[in-house]
Amino acid sequence: MAGQTYRTIAGRGEAAFEVRGSEFLGYAAPADTASAAEAFVAEVEERHPDATHNVPAYRVRADPFREYSSDAGEPSGSAGKPALNVLQQRDLENVVVVVTRYYGGTNLGVGGLARSYSQAVKEAVDDAGVVEERPHERVTVAVEYDDSGTVRGILESEGAEFDAEYGEDVRFAVRIPVEVADDLRDRLRSATSGRAEIRDGE
Repeated sequence: MAGQTYRTIAGRGEAAFEVRGSEFLGYAAPADTASAAEAFVAEVEERHPDATHNVPAYRVRADPFREYSSDAGEPSGSAGKPALNVLQQRDLENVVVVVTRYYGGTNLGVGGLARSYSQAVKEAVDDAGVVEERPHERVTVAVEYDDSGTVRGILESEGAEFDAEYGEDVRFAVRIPVEVADDLRDRLRSATSGRAEIRDGE
C-alpha cells in the first residue's frame, strides 16, 4: 500500500459561471489533512461571507480515510453529494472543493442544483490539473548546529522537501515519500551517531 501512487490535483483551481441568474464559483485545493481541508473551507467562507451558500466537500488520505460533504443549506442531496461525487468518480484524494453560490432569484430545482454544483467542481478541478502523487509523510528532525550540515546534505541527496528553522537547535520539517522514509531515518541516525531527534508529524 505504502508505495502506491494516488490521484490528486497539482495546485489550486477556480471556476465561475452563471445559471439562470445564480452565480456559481468553484474552488479546489490540495489538502493532505482534514484540518487543512477545513482551513481552506474557512478561507473561502471568509472571502464570500455574503454568499447564499458555500458548499464544501473533501476526500483526504489521512488515517483513517476521510470523506466529507455538506449541503450548506441547499435542499438535501442537491449540493454536497454531487460535489463529492465528482471527486469520487475521478478517484481524487487529498482534495478539498468549495462551491460558492450567489442566488439569482430563480429556483433551479434539485436536478439543476446538482448539475451546477458538480459542474463547478469539475471545472475547478480541470483548472487545477490532475497529477499522480506518491504518498508522503512528514517528519521533524532536530539537531545541534554541528550536525545540521550533515542532515541538510542527506535531505538534499534524497530529494526531500524541507524547511529549516534555526533556534537553540536546528529543526528540519521534512516531507518525504513513504517508501524511503524508514531508510532516511536510518541514514540520519547513523550519520549523526544517534544525536538527531526524529519525530513523526509536524
